[in-house]
Amino acid sequence: MKLDAKAGSVRWHQSLFTRTFFLLSLLLAVSALTWWQAFRAMELEPSQLQTARQIASLASLSRAALSSADRINRVTLIKNLADQEGLRVQLREPADNVEPFGAGERGGRIAQLVADQLADDNLSAQSLVAARVNGEPGLWVGLDIGGDGYWLSLPPDSLAQVSRPVWMVWMGFAVLLSFGGAALIARRINRPLTQLSFAASRVRDGDFDASQLDEKVATSEIRQVNIGFNRMATQLAKVEQERAVMLAGISHDLRTPLTRLRLETEMSVSDTSARAHMAADIDQLDAIIDKFLDYARPEPPPLKAVAVADVVQTCVYAVNDRSDLRLRTSLTPGLMAMADTVELMRVLDNLIENARRYGKSPDTGLARVNISSRLQGDRVQITVRDHGMGVSQAALARLTEPFFRGDAARTAATGAGLGLAIVEKTISRMGGELKLSNSADGNGLIVHVWLLKAK
Repeated sequence: MKLDAKAGSVRWHQSLFTRTFFLLSLLLAVSALTWWQAFRAMELEPSQLQTARQIASLASLSRAALSSADRINRVTLIKNLADQEGLRVQLREPADNVEPFGAGERGGRIAQLVADQLADDNLSAQSLVAARVNGEPGLWVGLDIGGDGYWLSLPPDSLAQVSRPVWMVWMGFAVLLSFGGAALIARRINRPLTQLSFAASRVRDGDFDASQLDEKVATSEIRQVNIGFNRMATQLAKVEQERAVMLAGISHDLRTPLTRLRLETEMSVSDTSARAHMAADIDQLDAIIDKFLDYARPEPPPLKAVAVADVVQTCVYAVNDRSDLRLRTSLTPGLMAMADTVELMRVLDNLIENARRYGKSPDTGLARVNISSRLQGDRVQITVRDHGMGVSQAALARLTEPFFRGDAARTAATGAGLGLAIVEKTISRMGGELKLSNSADGNGLIVHVWLLKAK
């Protein structure tokens, strides 16, 4: 369950299993409550009223029998009631400690009904029926016999059939079984969707082979969805493969005429300046072809522990002689990340080149670039910052889209618009993350690269 707060509102994000189980449980709870109310109206209340009437009749008959007997025979009658019927009759004393039935106590409802049956204008219901007298439990009924007060005591088990009914056990068992069934149903509903979600995430990451779903499941609807998804994944894998082959083929075919064109330029053009410009254009075309090949590469590289400082220093050394670039590094020594050395160098080369081209200061025409690294939790953070004009917020979110060109102020140089797209794809293949943002003072673009820390 996740909490999402936007614009002052709070919204709970629940899993399908949680939501399905909650709705089924709510339905079962409402059904059980309805059944309980129906049982009370049709069975429990009449049963309690009948039991109360029987107890009240027994108390009335006992009072009538004791009232009709003289004091000598009354003693014999009291003894017979105790021996044969289990009914005890004893004098009621003013000092008796009387405890009435509580509202939620076992037998309390029947005791109240008995009191209602026996109560008259001179006795309140609370003084007629008690749960304990002088600490002894039972059902105690107050009787007035010949002007003397007596207690008629029924044994505690006289309320057992009502206070601990068997149906309560069965009802509890049914409720537990129902909730267990709800959990099982919710899980069975949720399982194929969880598998579909996992397969979709694998397709998103380019792993088409691991996204195959079971096409022989018993449920026809799920089977059709799985078959359709597998066909879609197969087609996407084919399209991806064809795209990579097409880009590789185009790049390969373009390299041959470019090589011939460079050779002819060097041999036939006498103007040194024109020859240099033509060679630069050819180099740029060759670099664009390399970017196409980099973007078309589908397979993830093998990862190993890489010394971040060594890779950064290698990339910095390669461009230190550029007259329009000033580099400054702040690297944590001994920092190791899980990456591929060649791929990480390609990422840093692209970021440095992007900063050199588009991060130049309008005043000096120089690109000042800062590169730093640090450990952040279980990840390694590499930051590349330029001091140019930054990027508008509208364009910032689209900088990693293939062939997207940013603001005109940052696109003075030519290119294919694949640099940051290649960077993001390469970092993603290495299990990392890329984040772009403008600096707090609005001068320059900041690129954060996160990679897993080597263990």
